[in-house]
Amino acid sequence: MELKKNCKNALLIPTSMGVRLNPIDRQPLNTADTFKAVVSSAESNVATPIAYLGLPVKALTAVVKGSPISQLIWNDLAKRHIQVEAAMFDQGGPWGYRHQINYADCGYGARGPEVFNDRAGEVGRMMDASQFDLERIFVDEGVQLLHISGLFAALSPQSARFCLKLIELAKANGTRISFDVNYRASFWQHREGELSKVFKEIASNADILFVGYGPDLPIALGVECVDYESETLFEDFEPFKEMVARIRAAYPNAQWISTTMRKVIDANSHLWGAMLSAGNDFHIAEPRPISVLDRIGGGDGYAAGKLYGLLRGWSPEKCMRFGWANGAFAVSVFTDYTLPSSEEQLWQIWHGNALIKR
Repeated sequence: MELKKNCKNALLIPTSMGVRLNPIDRQPLNTADTFKAVVSSAESNVATPIAYLGLPVKALTAVVKGSPISQLIWNDLAKRHIQVEAAMFDQGGPWGYRHQINYADCGYGARGPEVFNDRAGEVGRMMDASQFDLERIFVDEGVQLLHISGLFAALSPQSARFCLKLIELAKANGTRISFDVNYRASFWQHREGELSKVFKEIASNADILFVGYGPDLPIALGVECVDYESETLFEDFEPFKEMVARIRAAYPNAQWISTTMRKVIDANSHLWGAMLSAGNDFHIAEPRPISVLDRIGGGDGYAAGKLYGLLRGWSPEKCMRFGWANGAFAVSVFTDYTLPSSEEQLWQIWHGNALIKR
């Protein structure tokens, strides 16, 4: 897949930043008394390893003026080497705007993880194209790849319109578009018709699609999924190939269509795999066992690794393998993103080499 040349920005993301509060020592949310704060968003999880490995990444976001949480977010993104342009909002008093909070535990053994979203008054829901100099970003600076997550697109009608405007400018200026469907049932409640229309429009313009294979697929994109409850699902990959064929027929603009494959043995042990369809070619990383510290961010990690490879000009298969490795890395840390020391660190994960390096 060819990318635009001579761009100042390798990757551009719209995102609503917040803080995840994670109980330490893998305790349940309802009994924990000590929490670790992690600055997080699905889109920044994707952007972080790409920026940390040296490519220029820009985030468009919104912050609350004078908020210490805003400063925490700003400092954290700087640590990750992500450039930030932000719309500034006055808080409007204690009942006004704020950054989202997600409470999430890791689960342990037979006890699965639990996530509780607290997003009332979220400032990112107010983002709008008029708040940013998008002509400068897309025309003067140039953008190789725009990545949009369904989590951000579903925040509000305003965030959805913002995504569609970014796509319009991307298409007009030769920027490739990546879309991770990232369906969340709680975001879609009583909004199915509205969001289905938005998601289908975004997907129809995307060059790269990251999709699930469960019941979210027919809801979000109107495409039949595989039998995701089948005990033999990962023994025969034909159902996945047939699903991808249905997606490709519905969204012919997509050159790359990809999904991760995960079977949960328990909260600490998963089978982790991936599939990428590039044109008529399928590249498969068959699910294999990985150890899980915190599963949040695994899918974003896969997307990050694959997009990093694309931006580096790698083959589709190499991109898919690097994504698999970065996803496996992401679930081994308590942050929702990876900060790889080098490409080699991730390749050692792909090759199953966990020997000590001195």
